[in-house]
Amino acid sequence: MTLQEDAVARYHKIIDTPAYQDQAWAKALHEKMAARNLVPGGRPVCPVMRPHFITRRQYDAMVKAAESLYSAIDRIRAMTVQNPALLSRMEMLPAEKMLAAVDPGYPHLAVTSMLDTQVHNGSFQFVHAATEGPVSSAYSDALSAVFFDSQPIKDLRKKYKLSQVTSMKRLLHALLAAYKVSGKKKFPRFAIVEFRPPFKNAPSPDNMLMAEFFRQAGYPTEVVTPDQLEYRNGVLSRGDFGIEIVYRRVSAQEFLVRFDLTHPLVRAYRDGAICMVNSFRSEIMQKKAMFSLLTDDTIISSFPAAEKKAIREHIPWTRVVAQAKTSHNGDNVDLPEYILSNRENLVLRPNDEGTDLHSFRGWETESAAWERALKTALRSPYVVQQRVDPVRWQFPVYQFGRMDMKEMQVDVHPQMFLGKVEGCGTLVSEAGSTFSTLNGIAPTFVLEGSA
Repeated sequence: MTLQEDAVARYHKIIDTPAYQDQAWAKALHEKMAARNLVPGGRPVCPVMRPHFITRRQYDAMVKAAESLYSAIDRIRAMTVQNPALLSRMEMLPAEKMLAAVDPGYPHLAVTSMLDTQVHNGSFQFVHAATEGPVSSAYSDALSAVFFDSQPIKDLRKKYKLSQVTSMKRLLHALLAAYKVSGKKKFPRFAIVEFRPPFKNAPSPDNMLMAEFFRQAGYPTEVVTPDQLEYRNGVLSRGDFGIEIVYRRVSAQEFLVRFDLTHPLVRAYRDGAICMVNSFRSEIMQKKAMFSLLTDDTIISSFPAAEKKAIREHIPWTRVVAQAKTSHNGDNVDLPEYILSNRENLVLRPNDEGTDLHSFRGWETESAAWERALKTALRSPYVVQQRVDPVRWQFPVYQFGRMDMKEMQVDVHPQMFLGKVEGCGTLVSEAGSTFSTLNGIAPTFVLEGSA
């Protein structure tokens, strides 16, 4: 049994002892979550009653590989800026390309980013990069504090050394570092920019938690929507609230569906009146076509050995779906034919995460449906990617006054700031379910070893 498996088994054994049978500890956890604004709308953001554990060895290996991969992605970014043909392979909208050409005022491709990671016992695979900001950093940090002081974790810490991996302080430092590098001198006021569902005027709870963290650190902060912004006399504002730093929580494509390039946010960005994190240029990183470039040996042949090693070991083979020949494990193949004949080992994913297009897992799709999926992928921006099996763990779930064990899919997200990993989040979702009220966030603790 691995250290990770042993810690999970011990935690489950602890909560199965007579001292925990009245479920008072679970009720207390829910009450503490509610007190920390972690139960928006009456639904806990953490649906499980156990943190996710990763070992120090796993965490350190993931950090090293993630930072090498970020360096390789930034190298691709520099190449695409100078090579329009390479940029065209990213399948970006014309307006996205125009925005990517604007200098954000700082050199970083992404001030904040994360990698969607499947962590198996002795290995891990990065399946997607995202730059819309670390997923629910405020939630993850608050959950970590709540769980670390819970009674089951206190009992577990009698045998294991655990470390919390938080990121909110590093996020604030990264935002301020980008602002300083951009040459701004004025004491900054922050705007967290988000979209809201129809008929909902209140800001999202996680962005409100983030805004409160920034305010407590001494920086005036408001959570705003793009349609609340105005730009006059070189100042971006929401009403009387002037803005120097914009923390963008909307994708460029989502923004461009609703607004054009004359929007106040775009004009302020182009004029250098604000420091925007992440810049529109960072959209290059989260296109899934980026992995197609990274796994193309003709492009990365001159990259440093550490970066090529990280790509080879931790990135699944990926290609933009097209009527074309391509390389696979040294062979030259017809891509559509290869996709059709290797259904069990492939997945088709939309190039953009935020679209209404669907992913198709070949091993879960019948042959006829797979052929239809390929036709869809040839008409729209899609990538095909080598199969990466999801990671699943058993978690205790407390619902309706009772505790049950459920199998949950676990997606780990190392969180990066200015190209360095600082913190780690975990998303959990009910295994085998496309929609479930049990989907949410779990705190992540690093197992250092026996106490």
